[in-house]
Amino acid sequence: MSEGKGELILYRTEDGRVDIHLRATDGTVWLTQGEMAELFDTTKQNVSLHIRNILEDSELLAEATVKDSLTVQTEGSREVSRPVQLYRLDMILAVGFRVRSPRGGQFRRWAGSTLAEYLVKGFVLNDQRLKDAERVDYFDELLRRIRDIRSSEKRFYQKLRDLFKTSSSDYDGTERTAKAFFATVQNKLVFAVTGRTAAELIVERADPDAANMALTHWSGDRVVKSDTVVSKNYLDSGELEQLNRLVTMFLDFAEDRASRRIETRMADWIAQTDRFLSFNEHSLLTGSGRISHERMQSLIGERYADFDARRRAAQLRASEQEADEELNQLHVQATRLTSGKDPRKP
Repeated sequence: MSEGKGELILYRTEDGRVDIHLRATDGTVWLTQGEMAELFDTTKQNVSLHIRNILEDSELLAEATVKDSLTVQTEGSREVSRPVQLYRLDMILAVGFRVRSPRGGQFRRWAGSTLAEYLVKGFVLNDQRLKDAERVDYFDELLRRIRDIRSSEKRFYQKLRDLFKTSSSDYDGTERTAKAFFATVQNKLVFAVTGRTAAELIVERADPDAANMALTHWSGDRVVKSDTVVSKNYLDSGELEQLNRLVTMFLDFAEDRASRRIETRMADWIAQTDRFLSFNEHSLLTGSGRISHERMQSLIGERYADFDARRRAAQLRASEQEADEELNQLHVQATRLTSGKDPRKP
């Protein structure tokens, strides 16, 4: 789970009584004094005392372990921002050691294994749970998510580049050549799923009049221009699943050839891609398609400008309407104060 100021990592105490969300930023995690008190089953005053002693003993430095932040709380109908101090993992562990509670030892063990692995790798797997057929089976979901990651354009390009560098006797790693080769392979895979090249698919489906320009996926909270030139972002769920599976199969195919040291010239890799797709009974792309990448970028740039202008206008209208409603409320309140009664009541 993520928020504007970093990712939230859930830690559940071994007795199952307390869930703590640690804020993950800058390669570590942070907690407030109150959260540490809840984590270690002690009082906030006790945590404050330990922190003061740790800093006075120069066991840790304040500038390296403490930072100021803002927390947003709902008070009645208002959202109020209040300053709060956050303490990084080094301080959390030091406090946990001094509290000397069972929870302190439990958290240190978890932080030294599971949390440390997550902060380095970005993921943690419970191998035994995934192997246990008696439990709820999340293995297929895990595979779908891995396939989706592997088929992302940046990840796919990086993996193809590394594989072909290993297995191609005439590998040309210059940016222009490598990207052109990647585009050719990508177009063949997209065509196998949709019957269109990446550029054709984008131009056909991008609609400045539609919500989110007809994209089905995008990276942030709102569609930006870079999202609109990625063919994968226009696929429906069935097409996306098929493409993810196809990309994974192709990468396994290419990786197997590379691991067996089967040298293949770059041009021959195009033929191998067709051979792979034909064997799996997919349609083959011949030629480069009806729309060039450059033409697609030009057309989508114009459509995005139109879409963004409409979006800004809609946001302005919504903002003006919100301002009008607030002014009306203020007028009602002012009238009530001057008349001594609620004007909405007879």
